[in-house]
Amino acid sequence: MRNYCIRSAEPDDLDAARAVMLDTVYRDFGTGYVPRWHGDIIDPANAYLAPPRHTLLVAVDRRDGGVVGTAAVDARGPLHPPNPRWVAERYPSGATAQLRRVYVRPEHRRRGVARRMVEALLDFVAADGRYRAVYLHTDPAVPGAEAFWRSLGKVVHDERADGQGQGQGVLHFEIPLGGGRRA
Repeated sequence: MRNYCIRSAEPDDLDAARAVMLDTVYRDFGTGYVPRWHGDIIDPANAYLAPPRHTLLVAVDRRDGGVVGTAAVDARGPLHPPNPRWVAERYPSGATAQLRRVYVRPEHRRRGVARRMVEALLDFVAADGRYRAVYLHTDPAVPGAEAFWRSLGKVVHDERADGQGQGQGVLHFEIPLGGGRRA
Protein backbone atom coordinates (compact mmCIF):
# COMPACT_ATOMS: atom_id res chain seq x y z
CA MET A 1 0.00 0.00 0.00
CA ARG A 2 2.94 2.39 0.29
CA ASN A 3 2.70 2.96 -3.46
CA TYR A 4 -0.81 4.40 -3.11
CA CYS A 5 -2.30 7.49 -1.57
CA ILE A 6 -6.00 7.46 -0.60
CA ARG A 7 -7.47 10.96 -0.43
CA SER A 8 -10.54 13.06 -1.07
CA ALA A 9 -11.04 13.79 -4.74
CA GLU A 10 -10.33 17.30 -5.93
CA PRO A 11 -11.82 18.93 -9.04
CA ASP A 12 -8.65 18.15 -11.00
CA ASP A 13 -9.14 14.42 -10.25
CA LEU A 14 -12.64 14.15 -11.68
CA ASP A 15 -11.77 13.32 -15.30
CA ALA A 16 -9.46 10.49 -14.21
CA ALA A 17 -11.99 9.25 -11.62
CA ARG A 18 -14.73 9.29 -14.25
CA ALA A 19 -12.49 7.23 -16.56
CA VAL A 20 -11.97 4.58 -13.84
CA MET A 21 -15.73 4.40 -13.24
CA LEU A 22 -16.71 4.25 -16.91
CA ASP A 23 -14.05 1.65 -17.68
CA THR A 24 -15.47 -0.46 -14.84
CA VAL A 25 -19.10 -0.31 -15.94
CA TYR A 26 -18.13 -1.21 -19.48
CA ARG A 27 -15.50 -3.88 -18.74
CA ASP A 28 -16.58 -5.49 -15.44
CA PHE A 29 -20.34 -5.01 -15.52
CA GLY A 30 -20.82 -5.25 -19.27
CA THR A 31 -23.66 -2.74 -19.10
CA GLY A 32 -21.86 0.32 -20.33
CA TYR A 33 -23.15 3.72 -19.33
CA VAL A 34 -26.84 3.64 -18.37
CA PRO A 35 -28.10 7.17 -17.57
CA ARG A 36 -30.64 6.12 -14.92
CA TRP A 37 -27.98 4.16 -13.02
CA HIS A 38 -24.79 6.10 -13.71
CA GLY A 39 -25.63 9.81 -13.69
CA ASP A 40 -23.24 10.31 -10.77
CA ILE A 41 -20.38 9.06 -12.93
CA ILE A 42 -20.93 11.79 -15.49
CA ASP A 43 -21.29 14.53 -12.86
CA PRO A 44 -19.27 13.44 -9.81
CA ALA A 45 -18.79 17.04 -8.66
CA ASN A 46 -22.51 17.53 -8.03
CA ALA A 47 -23.00 13.96 -6.82
CA TYR A 48 -20.12 13.75 -4.35
CA LEU A 49 -18.12 16.95 -3.92
CA ALA A 50 -20.94 19.48 -3.45
CA PRO A 51 -23.23 17.76 -0.88
CA PRO A 52 -21.70 18.02 2.61
CA ARG A 53 -22.55 14.44 3.67
CA HIS A 54 -21.18 12.91 0.48
CA THR A 55 -17.59 12.22 -0.51
CA LEU A 56 -15.55 10.79 -3.35
CA LEU A 57 -12.17 9.28 -2.62
CA VAL A 58 -9.47 8.48 -5.13
CA ALA A 59 -6.57 6.08 -4.91
CA VAL A 60 -3.53 7.62 -6.55
CA ASP A 61 -0.49 5.63 -7.66
CA ARG A 62 2.46 7.50 -6.13
CA ARG A 63 4.75 6.26 -8.90
CA ASP A 64 3.00 8.08 -11.74
CA GLY A 65 0.29 10.20 -10.07
CA GLY A 66 -2.50 8.34 -11.87
CA VAL A 67 -5.92 7.73 -10.33
CA VAL A 68 -6.30 3.96 -10.07
CA GLY A 69 -9.37 3.67 -7.85
CA THR A 70 -12.52 5.40 -6.66
CA ALA A 71 -14.89 5.04 -3.72
CA ALA A 72 -17.83 7.20 -2.68
CA VAL A 73 -20.48 7.73 -0.02
CA ASP A 74 -23.80 9.41 -0.47
CA ALA A 75 -26.76 9.92 1.83
CA ARG A 76 -29.30 8.47 -0.57
CA GLY A 77 -30.64 5.07 0.34
CA PRO A 78 -31.40 2.47 -2.32
CA LEU A 79 -34.41 3.22 -4.50
CA HIS A 80 -37.44 1.06 -5.17
CA PRO A 81 -37.60 0.12 -7.95
CA PRO A 82 -35.19 -1.33 -9.00
CA ASN A 83 -34.36 -2.60 -5.50
CA PRO A 84 -36.88 -4.53 -3.40
CA ARG A 85 -39.28 -2.27 -1.50
CA TRP A 86 -38.30 -3.65 1.90
CA VAL A 87 -34.60 -2.90 1.20
CA ALA A 88 -35.43 0.72 0.34
CA GLU A 89 -37.54 1.01 3.51
CA ARG A 90 -34.83 -0.53 5.72
CA TYR A 91 -32.18 1.90 4.39
CA PRO A 92 -33.88 5.30 4.08
CA SER A 93 -32.23 8.33 2.56
CA GLY A 94 -30.63 10.65 5.09
CA ALA A 95 -30.05 7.93 7.66
CA THR A 96 -28.16 5.60 5.31
CA ALA A 97 -24.63 5.99 4.04
CA GLN A 98 -24.58 4.21 0.70
CA LEU A 99 -21.16 3.07 -0.47
CA ARG A 100 -20.85 3.55 -4.21
CA ARG A 101 -18.34 3.28 -7.03
CA VAL A 102 -15.73 1.27 -5.12
CA TYR A 103 -13.69 0.49 -8.22
CA VAL A 104 -10.01 -0.32 -8.72
CA ARG A 105 -8.29 -0.72 -12.08
CA PRO A 106 -7.57 -4.43 -12.69
CA GLU A 107 -3.78 -4.07 -12.68
CA HIS A 108 -3.93 -2.53 -9.17
CA ARG A 109 -6.32 -5.03 -7.57
CA ARG A 110 -5.45 -7.42 -4.76
CA ARG A 111 -3.08 -4.90 -3.17
CA GLY A 112 -5.38 -3.61 -0.43
CA VAL A 113 -6.46 -0.48 -2.29
CA ALA A 114 -10.22 -1.12 -2.12
CA ARG A 115 -10.06 -2.15 1.54
CA ARG A 116 -8.19 1.04 2.46
CA MET A 117 -10.67 3.16 0.55
CA VAL A 118 -13.60 1.47 2.33
CA GLU A 119 -11.91 2.02 5.70
CA ALA A 120 -11.56 5.71 4.86
CA LEU A 121 -15.23 5.87 3.80
CA LEU A 122 -16.29 4.27 7.07
CA ASP A 123 -14.22 6.84 8.97
CA PHE A 124 -16.02 9.59 7.01
CA VAL A 125 -19.39 8.05 7.90
CA ALA A 126 -18.47 7.78 11.58
CA ALA A 127 -17.26 11.39 11.68
CA ASP A 128 -20.61 12.55 10.25
CA GLY A 129 -22.41 11.02 13.24
CA ARG A 130 -25.88 11.08 11.68
CA TYR A 131 -25.86 7.87 9.67
CA ARG A 132 -27.61 4.85 11.24
CA ALA A 133 -26.56 2.27 8.64
CA VAL A 134 -24.02 1.64 5.89
CA TYR A 135 -25.46 -0.04 2.80
CA LEU A 136 -24.20 -1.14 -0.59
CA HIS A 137 -25.13 -3.47 -3.38
CA THR A 138 -22.81 -5.34 -5.70
CA ASP A 139 -22.90 -7.52 -8.77
CA PRO A 140 -21.72 -10.99 -7.71
CA ALA A 141 -20.68 -11.72 -11.31
CA VAL A 142 -17.72 -9.34 -10.95
CA PRO A 143 -14.72 -11.49 -10.00
CA GLY A 144 -13.80 -11.04 -6.34
CA ALA A 145 -16.66 -8.65 -5.49
CA GLU A 146 -18.77 -11.04 -3.46
CA ALA A 147 -15.88 -12.39 -1.38
CA PHE A 148 -14.54 -8.87 -0.76
CA TRP A 149 -17.84 -7.49 0.53
CA ARG A 150 -18.59 -10.63 2.58
CA SER A 151 -15.27 -10.04 4.37
CA LEU A 152 -16.50 -6.58 5.45
CA GLY A 153 -20.22 -6.96 6.06
CA LYS A 154 -23.25 -9.18 5.92
CA VAL A 155 -25.63 -9.99 3.10
CA VAL A 156 -29.11 -8.70 3.86
CA HIS A 157 -30.61 -9.84 0.56
CA ASP A 158 -29.42 -12.05 -2.29
CA GLU A 159 -31.55 -11.44 -5.37
CA ARG A 160 -30.22 -14.66 -6.90
CA ALA A 161 -32.23 -16.56 -4.27
CA ASP A 162 -35.53 -14.85 -5.12
CA GLY A 163 -36.39 -17.76 -7.38
CA GLN A 164 -38.73 -15.78 -9.61
CA GLY A 165 -36.20 -14.27 -12.01
CA GLN A 166 -37.07 -10.81 -10.74
CA GLY A 167 -34.62 -8.21 -9.53
CA GLN A 168 -31.16 -7.52 -10.84
CA GLY A 169 -29.36 -10.55 -9.39
CA VAL A 170 -27.37 -8.33 -7.05
CA LEU A 171 -26.30 -8.76 -3.45
CA HIS A 172 -27.36 -6.18 -0.86
CA PHE A 173 -24.97 -5.69 2.07
CA GLU A 174 -24.86 -3.89 5.38
CA ILE A 175 -21.46 -2.93 6.76
CA PRO A 176 -21.13 -2.40 10.53
CA LEU A 177 -20.90 1.30 11.44
CA GLY A 178 -17.71 0.71 13.42
CA GLY A 179 -16.12 -1.11 10.50
CA GLY A 180 -13.33 1.38 9.77
CA ARG A 181 -9.85 1.47 11.26
CA ARG A 182 -11.30 2.03 14.71
CA ALA A 183 -12.86 -1.43 14.80
